[in-house]
Amino acid sequence: MLDRVREALFATLQPWLEGAQVLDLFAGSGALGIEALSRGGRHARFVERNARACACLEENVSALALDDAVELVRADALQATSWGERAPDVVFFDSPYPLLDELRTRRALFAAMDELVRARLAPEGVLVFHALHRAVTRGEFAADLVVRERVYGSNSLWYVQREEPAGAAPEAPEP
Repeated sequence: MLDRVREALFATLQPWLEGAQVLDLFAGSGALGIEALSRGGRHARFVERNARACACLEENVSALALDDAVELVRADALQATSWGERAPDVVFFDSPYPLLDELRTRRALFAAMDELVRARLAPEGVLVFHALHRAVTRGEFAADLVVRERVYGSNSLWYVQREEPAGAAPEAPEP
């Protein structure tokens, strides 16, 4: 994720971060979850399947002395069993772009997001899905979910919630 996009993302998420339970799916190096912790998050669960990425993530967590605030899970991020028991306030869903290319994996991505938002997300929590701009349409999300897209050049951030949050809607600074 580009620095400019990440900065806009965290400016938008600030109301959710203080004391937040964070779920970072397709975590890679853990940059999103680690930044969420640095901005007030209480706990982060990182889910990553790739062994090399997990090793990098483990090193990053240790180097920053975040071991007590972190759970590292080597598993498939689309499997509900990898999401843990805690209801996350913030979910980062930054899947590899090729998963959107095949119909089967695309459907699996949207099914997982739907289940996460409906059954696991904290009542006023937010899931943030990162994709290439125009790779996803609003119609792919369930009609009854609150979905907002923010576009930053070739990137789209989709903010997904169960219902309209109390207070302000997630607004990102304009690019």
